[in-house]
Amino acid sequence: MRAGPAELLRRLCDTTSARLAGTELRERVGQVRAGLDAPLRVAVAGAVSSGKSTLVNALLGLPVAPVDAGECTFVVTQYEYGEDDGRVTVELLDGGVAHSRLLPGHRLPADLGVDVARIRRLRVTLDLPSLRTVTIIDTPGMNTVTAANERAARSMLFGSGEEDDRAQAMIYVLRYVQKFDDNALAEFRGLTDACGMSCVNTLAVLGQVDRRGDEDDPWPTARRLAAKGYRDLRTSVFDVVPVIGLLAETARACPLDAEEVKALSRLAELDEDDLEDYLLDLNDFRTAPDLPVPAGIRQRLVERLHRYGIATAIGALRRGEAPDPARLAAHLLERSGYASAGQAATGSVAAGLAHFARRADQLKALDALTRLRRIARSPAMGSDRSTLDALAAQLDENRPIATALGGLRIFAAAEALGRGTLVLNEEMTAELLLLARHDDPAEQLGLPAGASREEIAAAATAASMRWRTLAMMSEGRTGGHRARDVLTVLEDLVSTALDEGPGPDTPERGGPLPPIPVDPASVETLRSSPMVPADDRRAMETLLAGAELATQLGAPPGTPGGELAGYAAALGARFRVLAHRPLSLRQRRAAEALCDACEDVWERHHRDGP
Repeated sequence: MRAGPAELLRRLCDTTSARLAGTELRERVGQVRAGLDAPLRVAVAGAVSSGKSTLVNALLGLPVAPVDAGECTFVVTQYEYGEDDGRVTVELLDGGVAHSRLLPGHRLPADLGVDVARIRRLRVTLDLPSLRTVTIIDTPGMNTVTAANERAARSMLFGSGEEDDRAQAMIYVLRYVQKFDDNALAEFRGLTDACGMSCVNTLAVLGQVDRRGDEDDPWPTARRLAAKGYRDLRTSVFDVVPVIGLLAETARACPLDAEEVKALSRLAELDEDDLEDYLLDLNDFRTAPDLPVPAGIRQRLVERLHRYGIATAIGALRRGEAPDPARLAAHLLERSGYASAGQAATGSVAAGLAHFARRADQLKALDALTRLRRIARSPAMGSDRSTLDALAAQLDENRPIATALGGLRIFAAAEALGRGTLVLNEEMTAELLLLARHDDPAEQLGLPAGASREEIAAAATAASMRWRTLAMMSEGRTGGHRARDVLTVLEDLVSTALDEGPGPDTPERGGPLPPIPVDPASVETLRSSPMVPADDRRAMETLLAGAELATQLGAPPGTPGGELAGYAAALGARFRVLAHRPLSLRQRRAAEALCDACEDVWERHHRDGP
C-alpha cells in the first residue's frame, strides 16, 4: 500500500533530524514532525462582537469560552484533548508557566492570577472525544482584518509569529452585513493570504443572522447573502455558511433548564399577536409587568435565545414539536443552522468542520511541507548546510517525493489560484474549486450522484485536455506546475475509474479498436530520460499497457473512434513538446514516432463524429 503524504513527510523529518547537528534546527524539524501526529489545529477568528466565542462554545459543546468582554477575551486560548478535564495551563511570554482550573460548569475563571499582558496563550484540557482529532483555538477579536505581513497576522490571530502557533485551518466569523464591499473583501483575502490560509482550509461563517429586526424568518436572506459571499470569496474560502451562534451555543453547550422551559411554555399560552407585539421591542419584553413570567427569567431568555430564538422555541411548543427539553434543544439546534446540512459536504458549520476533519492528514501535510521548505532556507554552516540543501532538493517540484504527495496537488493549485499565480478562466476556476471542495469523484467533476465509472472517466478526460493545454502553455512557470498538478489528479480519476472495470449493468459502447503499434524498447528509452515529466511517463505506461486503442489513450473502453480522435490529438501534442526538448537523438526519434502514431489515429477517426 502506497504511503500517504503525512507518512512520507514523517520519514523525511526523521531522516533530516538524524543528520542535523544544530540543536535549534533539530527542534524545528521535530516540531514539524510532532505536528503531523497531533490533532489538526483549527483557529476560530473574527471581528470584535461578531459572535466568535459563542461559536467556539457551540463547537466544543461546553460553555467554556467567555463571551463577555473580560481579560480572557484578549488571550489566545487553545482547547485540546486530555484526560485531566478542566486543567488550564497559562503559558507566559517569558517562557514561564502557571496553572489553574476551570470553574464548575466548565467555565474559565475571570482572574487567572497573572497579568494578562504577560500571557502568551492559555491551553485548556478537555476530556472530549472530538478533540482527539481537532484542536480548537479561540483567538482575540479584531477591529479590522488588515495585516501587513505573515508574522503580524499570525501574531494578531494566534498569539505570536512562532511556528508552533501556526493554525492549519481557520473558521472566520464575519458580522452579518447586507453585502461585502470591495474593501472588506480585499482585507479578508489579505488576511488569509498572510496567515497561509486559502480556499482549502478556511471556512467563513456569517454570524448573528437573526439580528435583523424586520424579518420574522431570517433564513431566506441569510442563505442568499452566504451564497453571494461564497461567489465573492470562493478563491479564499472553502465555503460561506450562515449560523445563529447563540442558538447553537444554547442547544449544544448549555441547554435550557426546567425553569426556562416552563417559562417558554407559559408564554406559548399567550395570544399570538400579543406576544409578537412584546417581542418587537426586547426592552418591553424584559420589563412588561403583565407577562406571566418573572422579569429575571425573561432577561435570561433574551440573553440565551434573543428574539428569533424565543419565537421559534414558542412556535415549536405550540405545534407540539418539542414535547420535552431534549426535543426542544434539537429543534433550536436545527433552527440555528449549525448542522442543517446533515451529512452534506458543504452548507453548515458542522459540515465545514467535518470536511476539515476528513482532510486532516492532508492539511497537516500541506502545513508541514510549507514549514520544511522554510527550514531548508535557514542559514546554516558545514554539514547542516548540506543537510538542509538535501532537504530542499527532496522537496523540489520535480523530485520523487513531490510526485508522491499526490493528495496535496489540488490544495497547491487552489492556493495558487487564490494568490494569483495560477490564472484561470471561469470554466477552469469552477473545475478546480469542485475538485478542492469535494471528495467523491462524481461531485468533483460536477456530475450527478451515482454517475457511472464511464461517465466519470469521460468527464475527467475532457477536463484533462484543457489542463494539459494550459500546462504546456505555462511550462516552466508556477502556473504550469500547478496546472500539471491538476492534470495529474484528473488523469488519476480516469485511471481509477477504468481500473475498476465496467459495472455489471453497464452496456458496451462499441467494439474495441485495434491498439497503436509501438516499439516498447524505444518508449522505455524515452521514459528513462529525466527530462520527461512524471505525467508524460504515466501516459507512456498506459500506451504500452493498453490492450485496445481506447485504453491506450486513457479513454473508457469501447469509446467510439470519433471521440478517440480528440484523445489522440491531445496525446500527440504532448509528445510533440517532448520532441523539442534537449533529449538524445534516439529519445527525440521515439517522441516523434509516438507523435506520428497519435496523429495517424486522429487522421483515421476525426471524421467519424461523436
